[in-house]
Amino acid sequence: MSNETERRVENLLSRAQSNNNASASTSTVSMRQSLPSTSTAVAESTTYVDKQKLSFQLRDMQRSKKMMPSARSMQSFREKLPAFKAREEFLKAVAANQVLVISGETGCGKTTQLPQFILEEEIDNLRGADCSIICTQPRRISAISVAARVGSERGEELGETVGYQIRLESKRSTQTRLLFCTTGVLLRKLVQEPDLVGVSHLLVDEIHERGMNEDFLIIILRDLLPRRPDLRLVLMSATINAELFSKYFGDAPIMHIPGFTFPVAELFLEDILEKTQYKIKSERDNFQGNSRKKRLASVKNDPLADVFQDVDINKEYGNYSITTRQSLEAWSVTELDLSLVEGTIEYICRHEGEGAILVFLTGWDEISKLLDKIKGNNLLGNSNKFLVLPLHGSMPTVNQREIFDRAPANMRKIVLATNIAESSITIDDVVYVIDCGKAKETSYDALNKLACLLPSWISKASAHQRRGRAGRVQPGVCYRLYPKVIHDAMPQFQLPEILRTPLQELCLTIKSLQLGAVASFLAKSLQPPDPLSVKNAIELLKTIGALDDLEELTYLGRHLCTLPLDPNIGKMLLIGSVFQCLDPALTIAAALAYRNPFVLPIDRKEEADAVKRSFAGDSCSDHIALLKAFEAWKEAKRSGRERSFCWENFLSPMTLKMMDDMRNQFFDLLSDIGFVSKTRGVKAYNHYGKDLEMVSAVLCAGLYPNVIQCKRRGKRTAFYTKDVGKVDIHPSSVNAGVQQFPLPYLVYSEKVKTASIYVRDSTNISDYALLLFGGSLSPSNTGEGIEMLAGYLHFSAPKRIIELIQC
Repeated sequence: MSNETERRVENLLSRAQSNNNASASTSTVSMRQSLPSTSTAVAESTTYVDKQKLSFQLRDMQRSKKMMPSARSMQSFREKLPAFKAREEFLKAVAANQVLVISGETGCGKTTQLPQFILEEEIDNLRGADCSIICTQPRRISAISVAARVGSERGEELGETVGYQIRLESKRSTQTRLLFCTTGVLLRKLVQEPDLVGVSHLLVDEIHERGMNEDFLIIILRDLLPRRPDLRLVLMSATINAELFSKYFGDAPIMHIPGFTFPVAELFLEDILEKTQYKIKSERDNFQGNSRKKRLASVKNDPLADVFQDVDINKEYGNYSITTRQSLEAWSVTELDLSLVEGTIEYICRHEGEGAILVFLTGWDEISKLLDKIKGNNLLGNSNKFLVLPLHGSMPTVNQREIFDRAPANMRKIVLATNIAESSITIDDVVYVIDCGKAKETSYDALNKLACLLPSWISKASAHQRRGRAGRVQPGVCYRLYPKVIHDAMPQFQLPEILRTPLQELCLTIKSLQLGAVASFLAKSLQPPDPLSVKNAIELLKTIGALDDLEELTYLGRHLCTLPLDPNIGKMLLIGSVFQCLDPALTIAAALAYRNPFVLPIDRKEEADAVKRSFAGDSCSDHIALLKAFEAWKEAKRSGRERSFCWENFLSPMTLKMMDDMRNQFFDLLSDIGFVSKTRGVKAYNHYGKDLEMVSAVLCAGLYPNVIQCKRRGKRTAFYTKDVGKVDIHPSSVNAGVQQFPLPYLVYSEKVKTASIYVRDSTNISDYALLLFGGSLSPSNTGEGIEMLAGYLHFSAPKRIIELIQC
């Protein structure tokens, strides 16, 4: 944006920051004024007496609840868990060591029992008042479900001594001594309290997942421990690379707890095809003589596809029927056959005993498509006999909780889930697991600055976890929808997220915690990321105005740190509220943070494209199309036509509902940082919400520096970006096939690389939107114009216009 616009925005941001600080100071002063003027010694004596009193109260309450009949039966259950046998050894190890690494097998009870052992021990020994245990979980649903389980085992209501806290939701009280929270919540707590003063024990669960937040957290904790010798740290996981973590923390002791699961039979694709007699249909090109080996050879960068390519089907599977061998020849390594998934579910329901079915899929696309297939199935579509529930990380937590309830009598529960159900949460009645063998994973090409979220093969550790979900309550069966040779060739562990994703959000957090230079700090990580990835992230944050030239946070950067969102999306929301264009900014941000609501059925693609173009009108904007579609859906919902509207306009009702929920969450986040007033509502910040030029300008502010130059080449337009040069518009875009654009630039959401490099979801913008809402400007070398993005964009203009824009 121009210097003047930037200055005004920074002033607004600064004023909001000052107001927050002033209100905080006022409340602190009033709190101090309300304290009685007594000597320090008397105050300390009073505090000690109060703490002793609280410790006795907590102990008495714990003892009384243990005497209740329900608690005795629960205690009997707990004593059967393998973790209980290790209780004394665990407590001694925690007392004797500042860091302890726990490797606990599936079903051992580590997640629910180990934090509880510490809590019981502290309260029994009258240390309850000073006890503050935090146990992190990688996902919201895990934090809630584990807290609920531990509270239930203690015979308490959730929010008494056991509580939880996730983004925008918490259940805790002044009595709470054991708090389950997401890793992100703990990182935000570290911003306010870098030394975690008052926290006595910290347990980091599911450390094996190697999520970005978890890897980042352990760097901070390793630096923190010398300053807090009284803090006890426990690292826990079911499938941990224990030696790696132990070495990182100075050869910390390792404790292994064996698991408890019932036997789980394992069937691979070849066994499933033989058992169910399901026939995988050959692809059309097979009839033209295109062999399996040629098809697999076209799959790039997939070592497991190479393994399967080398298999001689007739030799390897000679003991199987010819039908099975033909199906294995036709099986696709890249595409999941949802009809096979449906057929496997139906086979279980017709031929196997009672028990819930847990299906692992890669994402919402597959979940929603399989839901539609099940609804149309003659057997499975009977809602009186089958309870089908989706489970996805972006679903509201209220909906996620339904999966833990047992199905009513004479009904079978079928849960369609992503890898969220792999660990931490336990669905008690699962007996059958169907595993597609993949999960969505981000990969990042630092050289071309390309990030892709694509289905990738899971690790052996994850496959082991998935199988274990079937053996929690009785002997189970795991149906693997991929051959055994693929399973045997899987990597032992997944590549850590910090090595395969863009790092700008992490870099912002590092700066907000005042941890020094970003590159130096990340060099201390368990497995340091590529220096080029770090450099790209810092450059991006400087370009969008979150960091200055010295890598220090700007006013904008400080506010972006308080929003747990991608920095570009956070900036769009802030600029949208500043320029009274918040309602469309919330909708577009929700779609960018989650997914596009349009669906493109293969057999009706032309119709779907036409509908999408009709929503876009003459805007040349995918973002305006989804905005208009969302607004029309809200109107249809008010008149009770929601379902037919979505069907006619190729929209996903589940995605639209999710976007609506996320809009509310984003508005709450803006309210929490004092940027908007929740009581005034969104309308108070939406004076220009119907002005599509202003909406496009706010989009430019949020998506910059993702800018494309549109250059005429004869009758066609060619598209160029700064990083990779020539690109193409994605075929699903409303701008695909547009020969001539009214305005000279496009901003876009993301680049994807397949056969070519495509840009998804683009919007045509003017040079003035770019000049006023883009990045910083500098005089050109010739002195005859101004430049952006280090000379990539050049604007020629009369001197008076240049002075007007720069002032």
